[in-house]
Amino acid sequence: MKVLLLGGTGTIGRRVARALVKRGDQVVVVSRRPEAAGPLLGPEVEVRAGDPTQPGEWQSALSQCQGVVNLAGAGIFDRRWNDEFKAEMRDSRINTTRNVVEGMRSAAPRPGVFVSSSAIGYYGFKGDEELTEESPAGQGDFLSKLAGDWEAAARGAEALGVRTVLLRTGVVLDQAGGALPQMLKPYKMSLTLVAGGALGSGRQWVSWIHHADETGLILYALDQASVSGPLNATAPRPVTNRELARAIGRAVGRLAFPPTPGFALRLGLGEVADLVLKGQRVLPRKALSLGYTFRYPDIDSALAELMNAPAAASA
Repeated sequence: MKVLLLGGTGTIGRRVARALVKRGDQVVVVSRRPEAAGPLLGPEVEVRAGDPTQPGEWQSALSQCQGVVNLAGAGIFDRRWNDEFKAEMRDSRINTTRNVVEGMRSAAPRPGVFVSSSAIGYYGFKGDEELTEESPAGQGDFLSKLAGDWEAAARGAEALGVRTVLLRTGVVLDQAGGALPQMLKPYKMSLTLVAGGALGSGRQWVSWIHHADETGLILYALDQASVSGPLNATAPRPVTNRELARAIGRAVGRLAFPPTPGFALRLGLGEVADLVLKGQRVLPRKALSLGYTFRYPDIDSALAELMNAPAAASA
């Protein structure tokens, strides 16, 4: 299979590119900075210059690819939220997705499958309620509206006859980037046996996934004709924030401090603190029912692998 990959220079994008190449697929990555992307991805990956938030020559690659994976989007923790950054988060996701679909419209032949990234923020914040692919969208908050509009843009491919998968991703645990290095900082900086700790009440849910299963689900969605529509990319056993803090402590040989008060997080992080303080309890019901086997279904096995992985493997 030849796969067009957007967001291919990000932490998960690089892992997906390597996994596709390893199994013998061809990979085309669109990048604004091809001179940097080429050495980062290696000679096996074709890099095309282009800004996917804008129509351009890069769309011609859609006629040559059997699959498309869209992981593009500004990281929600990259900066403190304000109106300008919220617009960047929306544009980088929705404009890119619309341009992929518009490129498919004129492609001949069209790709057979489109795996489009989304987020569990789609469901909104619903406390202890177990959320599956059948659960309704959230109402009123920025992230649920963003994810809903993002998915609506991706569903344009369905009308073109392209099998479309909406990958609703939780907190990806990866030593190479994302949330985990930030979580580990207090433990690594501490000179005592006590570090880190829960955030806010500690009772809020964290729906996480090991990077190997995030990559695995993306490849599974590409390959399996039975996979379409929403697909939760979260481990089968979500944990509370307090349980996560204790699990990290066990993995690094530290005990956890008492919780950090919610008001302190809101003061430091602003609006994005709600993601940490409210949480979501999301289950991967569809992946399990379709037969996907998680390599790391529980937090202790996931952290044990991540803490012991060689540095080169997580780069």
